[in-house]
Amino acid sequence: MHIHILGICGTFMGSLAQLAKSAGHRVSGCDANVYPPMSTQLEQAGITLIEGFDPRQLEPAPDLIIVGNALSRGNPCVEYMLDQRLAYTSGPQWLGENILRHKHVLAVAGTHGKTTTSSMLAKILDMAGLNPGFLIGGVPQDFGVSARLGDSEYFVVEADEYDSAFFDKRSKFVHYFSNRLIINNLEFDHADIFEDLAAIQKQFHHAVRTVSSSGTVIYPAADPNIAAVIEQGCWSQQQAYGTQSSEWQYRLKAEDGSSFEVMYGDQVVGVTWQQVGLHNVLNGLAAIIAAHEVGISLEQCCLGLSDFVGVKRRMEVIYENLGVTVYDDFAHHPTAIKTTIEGLRAKVGHDKIIAVIEPRSATMKLGIHQQTLSASVDSSDQVYWYQNASIDWDINALAEACSVPAKATADVEQLLELVSQTAAPGTHIVIMSNGGFEGFHRRLTECLGR
Repeated sequence: MHIHILGICGTFMGSLAQLAKSAGHRVSGCDANVYPPMSTQLEQAGITLIEGFDPRQLEPAPDLIIVGNALSRGNPCVEYMLDQRLAYTSGPQWLGENILRHKHVLAVAGTHGKTTTSSMLAKILDMAGLNPGFLIGGVPQDFGVSARLGDSEYFVVEADEYDSAFFDKRSKFVHYFSNRLIINNLEFDHADIFEDLAAIQKQFHHAVRTVSSSGTVIYPAADPNIAAVIEQGCWSQQQAYGTQSSEWQYRLKAEDGSSFEVMYGDQVVGVTWQQVGLHNVLNGLAAIIAAHEVGISLEQCCLGLSDFVGVKRRMEVIYENLGVTVYDDFAHHPTAIKTTIEGLRAKVGHDKIIAVIEPRSATMKLGIHQQTLSASVDSSDQVYWYQNASIDWDINALAEACSVPAKATADVEQLLELVSQTAAPGTHIVIMSNGGFEGFHRRLTECLGR
């Protein structure tokens, strides 16, 4: 079958393309901007890429068009597809019906930590010899690719709550036939498509409804927003974790979360790993529970986590020289920013932490989280906020509201100068953006390396 993908260079759609190719289909696709690293991955997989949305690329008609959720009415290819009545579907629906329907699906949902937890879970299953397939919204450094088909019955999927396509406003994860569903946490996000927290909870409950009675919903016992979802009805097994009243618990052995113990029944097994922060401990505990549910011993689970390297762009060290360390982090929400910086603070003690933040997610660009953003950086020593062209609210007021020294700028050159001038031995610079940040990462490391 010839499958053509509209919007192929996004992380999800690019990964989907690679799965379709591995499944034996002829795959092509287009996007507004075709550039590395995704374009390189796709070309190496033998997938034909077209830049732009000229409808002539749909002649002759492919057998099926998969439409990315970034595409909307008015796009030339979308309009031609509808006018010519060509066969089309959404990416999540194609994934569910063609890859996941006959797999044992371990889905990871939640506002934060989906990519990291999915990567942890895939690592555990892989080290246990299960050779899982996976589709993850990032690149696990343990695998070097964001998706693989695998040859076993198990498949790990990052289960996003964002909508499926312009013609299907349900969250992606309702298509996934989940056997084990992790819900890491639940907060208000994606203000561009959800009116309020209740609207998001409704979608999460749709996901809960899709888990079979023999399946399991796994969630932190202390999250009231998730508890409200479960209270709407759950027909599956449940595993809550994290508190003293839970069957699964953790105990920190190091304040920064780099070493901890997992307690289950009368078993206590330790993990010492490269990650830091309580948020990662909880991510790891959720991954352990899901893996244990499919028969992997607690000892094997903890061994897999201890060997886990991490995910690109999740506190990834991209520069280290003369006592200065630079991290690339995807943080897209105030809670993610807060927990990441707190985790780093616990690790580095009194060393200087500089946070460089571009509020780039759809929700933050709308200014929804202004009040909580200022408090999210309390554990840093210095903050620089970058105002990109899509931010039309007062970012200077945000800087003034911070409890630590903070400055806002709309000039990348000025930002580069400010950050490089404050980088001294014993400094940790965390660059936080879910986009390219106008090449700031590369330019800063080049400047520091001179």
